[in-house]
Amino acid sequence: MIFAVDVDYRSGKAVAAGIVFHDWEAHTPDSTFITQTDQVAEYQPGEFYKREMPIILLLLEKLPQLPKIIVIDGYVYLDRYQKAGLGYHLYNALNAQAAVIGVAKSRFKDIPTEAEVFRSDSHRPLYVTAIGIEESEARDLIKKMHGNHRLPTMLKAVDRLCRDSLLIPNPSL
Repeated sequence: MIFAVDVDYRSGKAVAAGIVFHDWEAHTPDSTFITQTDQVAEYQPGEFYKREMPIILLLLEKLPQLPKIIVIDGYVYLDRYQKAGLGYHLYNALNAQAAVIGVAKSRFKDIPTEAEVFRSDSHRPLYVTAIGIEESEARDLIKKMHGNHRLPTMLKAVDRLCRDSLLIPNPSL
């Protein structure tokens, strides 16, 4: 099982949405999950994971089992020397029981060019880092995901699900 997750914040609330799929080339989710909270930690520079990880862990509790791979919107490592990012902290919080692939849309200042993934005919890369799986394999998996655009179909879908869920006063938990 592969689980793509995204988090969004608005008006003092956080929502996490996740999409389960079993094939990297899938174009529709097998199932979706949503959770919301109004207990949102303040953003702390250099410690973004402290804000994002609690809601991701709440979302993962809704799954019948832990996925084999979790794809996050963000970084596992913040530089070539493997400075810990959100994905690294998530991997450790899960006791290394699920691989984590981070897919970021914008470049963090110390990310090496090896992390770049160009999809389709896009001239703008995604930045892919991973733990629990070889980074070269993670990049290949993201590259082969369904969709003719820079961002794979399933990652667009989880982003949309997350943003749309914040518009609902109390999504079914």
